[in-house]
Amino acid sequence: MKGKIPGLRWYIVALLCLASELNYLDRQTLSVLAQTIQDELGITTMQYANITSAFLVSYTIMYAVCGRLVDVLGTRYSFIFFVSGWSVANMLHTFARTAAQFSVCRFLLGATEPMSFPAGIRAVTEWFPLRERALAVGIFNAGTAIGAAVAAPMVAWVTLAWGWRYAFIVGGVLGLVWVLAWAVVFRLPRLHAWLDPRELAQIEEGQDPAAAAAPPVPIRRLLSTRAVWGCIMARVLTDPISYFFIFWMPKFLQQERGFNLADLGRYGWIPFVGLALGNLAGGAVPGYLLRRGWSLDRARKRVMLTASAVMPVSLVTIILLPSPVAAIAMISVAMFAHAAWANMALPTEVFPKHVVGSVTGFAGAFGGIAGILTQQAIGWTVQHVSYTPVFLVCSVMHLLTFAVVCWLIGELGVIRHFTGEPAARTA
Repeated sequence: MKGKIPGLRWYIVALLCLASELNYLDRQTLSVLAQTIQDELGITTMQYANITSAFLVSYTIMYAVCGRLVDVLGTRYSFIFFVSGWSVANMLHTFARTAAQFSVCRFLLGATEPMSFPAGIRAVTEWFPLRERALAVGIFNAGTAIGAAVAAPMVAWVTLAWGWRYAFIVGGVLGLVWVLAWAVVFRLPRLHAWLDPRELAQIEEGQDPAAAAAPPVPIRRLLSTRAVWGCIMARVLTDPISYFFIFWMPKFLQQERGFNLADLGRYGWIPFVGLALGNLAGGAVPGYLLRRGWSLDRARKRVMLTASAVMPVSLVTIILLPSPVAAIAMISVAMFAHAAWANMALPTEVFPKHVVGSVTGFAGAFGGIAGILTQQAIGWTVQHVSYTPVFLVCSVMHLLTFAVVCWLIGELGVIRHFTGEPAARTA
């Protein structure tokens, strides 16, 4: 049809992927520059842990708030407001001179960045049928790894060419450009002039039209639901590992494996490519198994269990083999498995879209609380013991989380409604 764009939903998820790239580029900039800034400004390891914790304090609070805001404001305006906010907050780092000032900047960044995830998850439920949601979430979430991967060479190059303060400016400007593109392109499927009616029928396949107009579910009722706690605990137990990879891996490579900033620029991106590929595999492999006749529950859980089993092998190997090459290789494998577990996809496979933002927000908030506590524990352990206990704890958490999800959520692909009717199987 004239004026229609075939496969428009994939362009939408590409924009979401780009948003998460910019989100992680901005937050990872400080991680790449941590040792450089510490050396120049005399910031200690515990002060650095306090700076990362300042980010997680506001991030945790706003994650819960953002989930509800997204359900009220809608996806389009949520992204416009908050991406603009985090881009400005990132540029403010340019003016920081002390650990306290960096903490304020990180607090502001943390207050604006969490919206990307509940809004992105909601956008996926708006634009994709259930059978494609794990893949769409994987593509969207792959942007986090791509952004972190791009951060190492880009930030190193900008810093070596012009100084570290300019690295924060570049990320902020790119975010503001994205906001303009989003404002032009994004609309809900039924309101989008560029969407082919046949694709709209695909998107709405198996969806209950009444659910889209359903009112927000009270917080008390959400938090009294067993499956909600399954989604929350999945984030509580595995989000701290994400923060460990993001905030501490560049420092580990510099402190323990002898990398300098130039080395980090050359090789520090490789593990994040593994993270990006893991995000894609976490959605693509279950999709392949679904086409082979597997149920969504069986396909997703097989991938989750396999990824859980890979984590101990890869993380213990990092401890046992001290070479820089082995560190890069095994960190890449661990980050691939961590991403393939796909904890963020769980709400889309369990709840209708009018509560997905809220569930994702609460899960991220509880995951942030766990992150705050573990950042302090990691900082103390690294400064007084070593990285070894941290790797050992991380190695078993996915197996524990898999058991918790099976216990609290049960079968995936069965949507839990809140209107009194029994759960409906949609995949």
